Amino acid sequence: MRNTIIRYVDYVASAFVTLSVFLFWYLRYPQALSFHEQYQLFLWTWDYFVSDVTHVGGVADYLSEFVVQFYRLEWVGAAMAAAMTGVLYLTIVKVLRLRHGRHGLACCLMSLCVVALLIWHQGDENVLFSYVMSMLLTSASYLLLRRLPAWADLLVVPCVYWLAGPMVWLYTGLRCVDGKRLHMPLLCVLTLTVQLLSARYVLTQWDMESVMYGTTYYRGPRVYPVLQFVIPSVVVLVYAASALLRRLDDRYLSLAMSLTAAALAVCADYYGYDKDKYELIRQDYLIRNERWSEVIARADRYQVNTSFSSVCVNLSLSMTGQLTNRMFSYYQSGKDALVMPMYRDFMSDIPTMEVFYRLGMVNECMRYAFDLQESILDGKISGRLTQRVAECCIVNGKYKVARKYLDILEKSLFYAAWAKEARTYLGREQWIDAHPVWGKMRKRRYKEDFLYSYGEIDKMFAILFKNDTDNRMALEYFMAQLLLNGDAKAFKYYLPLTRQYGGYTVMPYVYQDAARCMGREQDMKASPYGRYVIRMMNSNSQADNAR
Repeated sequence: MRNTIIRYVDYVASAFVTLSVFLFWYLRYPQALSFHEQYQLFLWTWDYFVSDVTHVGGVADYLSEFVVQFYRLEWVGAAMAAAMTGVLYLTIVKVLRLRHGRHGLACCLMSLCVVALLIWHQGDENVLFSYVMSMLLTSASYLLLRRLPAWADLLVVPCVYWLAGPMVWLYTGLRCVDGKRLHMPLLCVLTLTVQLLSARYVLTQWDMESVMYGTTYYRGPRVYPVLQFVIPSVVVLVYAASALLRRLDDRYLSLAMSLTAAALAVCADYYGYDKDKYELIRQDYLIRNERWSEVIARADRYQVNTSFSSVCVNLSLSMTGQLTNRMFSYYQSGKDALVMPMYRDFMSDIPTMEVFYRLGMVNECMRYAFDLQESILDGKISGRLTQRVAECCIVNGKYKVARKYLDILEKSLFYAAWAKEARTYLGREQWIDAHPVWGKMRKRRYKEDFLYSYGEIDKMFAILFKNDTDNRMALEYFMAQLLLNGDAKAFKYYLPLTRQYGGYTVMPYVYQDAARCMGREQDMKASPYGRYVIRMMNSNSQADNAR
């Protein structure tokens, strides 16, 4: 009867954890799910499976990528991530209960502390879900194989190492606690030997640090957050301290674990998830889904003072027809507030890529997308970026190249339908010209090949508008860039273009405000554009003094 009650408590607690984690991802940080999904592309092919499982930790990596592909749908992704976390929680509860059998509630609460630390660890946006999957595979292996004799570890340790990577030390630690005195050092030596032999004869392309600490837990190479080692260590230490904990009163132990779990959960949310970083990720997530009004609404409440944020907000203002009236109501980072120069990382250029796509700068959009793809630190393929490159190839009439990318996308789950439809457009010029997006891009794109530098981006906007005077976005970006550059002479010279081609019945507020500031007709500090000019002048002055 008591065992039935304890088992009931375990499953109720697991359901509670699953629901809590689901609400956490779905309501609070859906952008984190989208962030992970856009930097991989799970393919339903045998070659893809083999390429994953033939390296250390590859099985955990393959299973995690399978789960992450569902992050494309927010609620499905949150549900699957929560389900895996709930299963891991239940596995850890069962592991701890092997030595804490009579402490039913205490085991649940101690496992809850582990989950809180895991959520904290995932606050680093580059922590991969394969870390969670590796913990699950390793702890499950211990539960299933713990009754095997000591000599069986000669086979089990290499297998677990290949399945889950260096997380095999969690298995080793748990086995050491249960093993005899001689078994502990022998098992540690065995695990270390397996890793050293792998480095010497199998993983010759890896350095020793990668072999020991893993390459599938974190997106960046040779970066190992402290929590990566703390979490499995906590499980082993709690398991090892069972003899001491059994002597404590159930009520006091449960109270202590409850307070610890609550404190860790609060700290995980407050310290683990950087507000500014996740606000930028949220802006990218909203732009990807073309939720322009939400970008603006969030910027009304709080805006991160970076060029990344300025590009996102300005694009959203332009797409909702508000750029010429509200641009300087928001933070403008400077000359790079509309489009940013290229950065050699896998995130900074994404909003600029989206701006180029909508302006009709097809080649620049494809260049940024391709470079972003190549900058993904763990060498994965991005479904989002692959789709964007394929679109640019279709617009440019490069159908053979487009077909190569469509072949890849058709082997995925969530991009296959789009790819199959896009394939029907290949070689059909009239269809592409009539397409609501691709046809517009073909009309807007540059008609001649030339080179340019980022410092002449205003001229690029001007040429874009000259090629298609119906491209109102190019006109708005051209005038806005002149204002950001502080080029009063050019702004006044081209201002009549806005009356002729902008379709305004009244001059937009941003232009009125800038014209009054340039004509010294109002106090600079009382003007949104004037305050921007003062801030830029002060910034330049400080930079000169620093030199």
